[in-house]
Amino acid sequence: FIKEHGVDFVLAVGGGSVVDATKLIVMGATYDGPVIEVMKAGLPAVPVEMVPNPLPFGTVMTLPATGSEMNNGAVITYGDGKYPVFSSLVFPKFSMLDPTLTFTLPEKQVKNGVIDTFVHTTEQYLTYPVEGRIQDRFSEGILKTMIEIGKETVENPENYDIRANHVWASTLALNGLIGAGVPQDWATHLIGHELTAAYHLDHGITLAIVLPALLEVKKADKLEKLAQYATRVWHITEGTTEEKADKAIAKTREFFESLGVSTHLKDYGLGEETVDKIVKQLEDHGMTQLGENGDVTPEVAREILTRAL
Repeated sequence: FIKEHGVDFVLAVGGGSVVDATKLIVMGATYDGPVIEVMKAGLPAVPVEMVPNPLPFGTVMTLPATGSEMNNGAVITYGDGKYPVFSSLVFPKFSMLDPTLTFTLPEKQVKNGVIDTFVHTTEQYLTYPVEGRIQDRFSEGILKTMIEIGKETVENPENYDIRANHVWASTLALNGLIGAGVPQDWATHLIGHELTAAYHLDHGITLAIVLPALLEVKKADKLEKLAQYATRVWHITEGTTEEKADKAIAKTREFFESLGVSTHLKDYGLGEETVDKIVKQLEDHGMTQLGENGDVTPEVAREILTRAL
């Protein structure tokens, strides 16, 4: 349509899926070949020479969740997979964030947005210490804010101040600020993507299922940051480092459950057969060395999914 009608600007009005699709569209519109080739070249980034002049676009956000309004990434569902697509040339030219445009969202999508914002932050925070003190404090601020307002933004959707904080936290959680110069995990998201592709579970639901189980399995590797998370975010000051970590993981699960979102696969009618299916998908899609240390192998993913049952 863009090529046929000579469109020179695109406006994305909606949530993260709309913005992500637009990022691929504005690249595909100026690429000579099939847009699928652009998508499959999108990790770690679409080569600039492949699409040197994508169309400019802006966004009007109607759902606080993905942060796609202030970054250069997208996740595109195609066939049985979800493909990360990045390009340094697809930052929006502007983004309008008006909390009142989110007041009429279905409750389920608000819950998803709270969880997505929270887990975007933990993916960049719950790794290992590297003296990223400012990044840590920003991350802890986002996490504490979402804990404070999470239930209220679901139950009182037209509370402007609460929703405005939710909207802004979602943007800051994935605009590159808290991830600058620090290790990042993303295994929860990538395993969650496979659950969404296979069973059409909402993205936020899959994150709530996977993250607590992943933290339990990877506790030893994340112990120091988990203890910091326990103390600074959850105000857990008593016990050994390991006890603090355990309590923080339990609090994380409780937070998701307090929103009315289950953290177990069984509550969505999924059993042990799910584990084999998702592990195979991870292998088929080359997702065999996930996490900040590249050590979330298919067997570790199996353990995480088994704990998530």
